[in-house]
Amino acid sequence: MAQAAPSWPSKPISLIVPFPAGGTTDVLARALGLELSKAVGQPVIVENKPGAGATLGADFVAKARPDGHTLLMGAVHHTIATSVYKKLPYDFQKNLAPVTTVALVPNVLVVNPNVPARNVKELLALARAEPGKLTYGSNGNGTGQHLIGAQFEGMGGVQLLHVPYKGSGPLTVDLLGGQITMSFDTITPVLPQIKSGKLRALAVTTIKRSPALPEVPTLDEAGLKGFDLGTWFGILAPGATPGEVVTRLNTEMVKIINSAEFRKKMADIGAEPIGNTPEQMAAQIKGDTERFAKLVKDAKVIIE
Repeated sequence: MAQAAPSWPSKPISLIVPFPAGGTTDVLARALGLELSKAVGQPVIVENKPGAGATLGADFVAKARPDGHTLLMGAVHHTIATSVYKKLPYDFQKNLAPVTTVALVPNVLVVNPNVPARNVKELLALARAEPGKLTYGSNGNGTGQHLIGAQFEGMGGVQLLHVPYKGSGPLTVDLLGGQITMSFDTITPVLPQIKSGKLRALAVTTIKRSPALPEVPTLDEAGLKGFDLGTWFGILAPGATPGEVVTRLNTEMVKIINSAEFRKKMADIGAEPIGNTPEQMAAQIKGDTERFAKLVKDAKVIIE
């Protein structure tokens, strides 16, 4: 007699975050993991596996047993890494199975309050006066923040010094301490510091203003016409995960994402909930991979 496939989940679920604790990826993973655990009756254990611009965590999940018990909180960074890194030990589109996009979080250009620039125009003037002196931090080579910084340099006609970190946590500490001038991080980790006046927000990087910072203009409004880059975050499973497990994961997660409680949590951290189908997420990944390949080439951001 053929044995029926064991029901999912049959043991605790590992949710891999490819950045250190404290950043947007980590915050979203913990919020979603808590609700998923309640929904499926198994613990969801968030594990931070940072390094190599989020690619170490992605590689770990790509090579994990494809049974739905090891998942990745992926992000737009992974579609960029495909073009930035000359060699990756996995294929993001082939070796990982999209489940759902959890949220979109706009990025925001913030400066240490000691920087004598009250707006983007003044910041660009400072950068032009001293090429290569002003520094911007990112949460790793080849991540969204890195590419946004490179795009800002290109469109603004300035030269900045890029300082990569392993994640938003250590980056924010140095930004608050004045070791770096600015960052283009997602809103979530810097929102409390913006509201308390410890950091100054000059612009958001998406084409529309963020509901979390309605008074902050967009880079497009600030003169960099057409600037539109934000960061999405979503769940992926190992590529060979059975379709019925991916479907069940999607059903449970979309239900959570659409709940009033989760949507309020997202609004509080500046995130815009999505909750789409695996097919829609796959199309988004394909489109972004192609779009960023051109941006990476134009910005000459290549890592050996």
